[in-house]
Amino acid sequence: MDIYNIKNALLIGFFMAFMIGPVFFMLIQTSILKGARAAIIFDLGVILGDISFILIAYYGSRSLLEKIKDDPRLFFIGGMVLIIYGLITYFDKENKKEALESSEILEIPIKNNYLKLFIKGYFLNFINIGVLTFWLGAVLVIGPSLDMSRTAIFSYFGFIILGYFLTDLVKIFLAKKLKDKMTPALVYRIKRIMGIILIVCGVFLMLKGFIPNDKINSMMKISAVIAS
Repeated sequence: MDIYNIKNALLIGFFMAFMIGPVFFMLIQTSILKGARAAIIFDLGVILGDISFILIAYYGSRSLLEKIKDDPRLFFIGGMVLIIYGLITYFDKENKKEALESSEILEIPIKNNYLKLFIKGYFLNFINIGVLTFWLGAVLVIGPSLDMSRTAIFSYFGFIILGYFLTDLVKIFLAKKLKDKMTPALVYRIKRIMGIILIVCGVFLMLKGFIPNDKINSMMKISAVIAS
């Protein structure tokens, strides 16, 4: 690969790291509440999910992938999982009890279940069928420009993942600086906000499976006109 392609791949990875979604918010939350190491482990799980999708997009047949990405059942299942996880996060009674009993600075736990965090990162990314759509489109667009060379394609996507991971490291360590301001009450509010975000993402994921994209775009335009 030449320098031009490497630079482009790293740039794509950089912008990917700022795509707003459940993974983005969970990464920031994990860094603030559990520390940088826990957030890095979570992020590695997310990246493994991306790698899984890249392999599916490259080795799977185009017709099969087109069928999978438009299957409303997958959107429904993924959306339901996000909604359930969001509800659990929002109605966590243990967090509420801690918030009501104390206003002292929260001590970040030293021990973390890193395997659980890794699996959570992988699962949260893998259930988002939109990520598969992104990587499928990327393979179909970028592949021909690299003569469909397996080595060139995997190298290119490897640099995308590298750019994504390096940018996430910066986000993780910046978020970690906020931990000294964390009280149980503030943590409780953050987790409730996280729960709402996950529920909203789940609802939109379900709608995407049952409402055509042109209708969704029309609804968004109508809402914008009403708001203005």
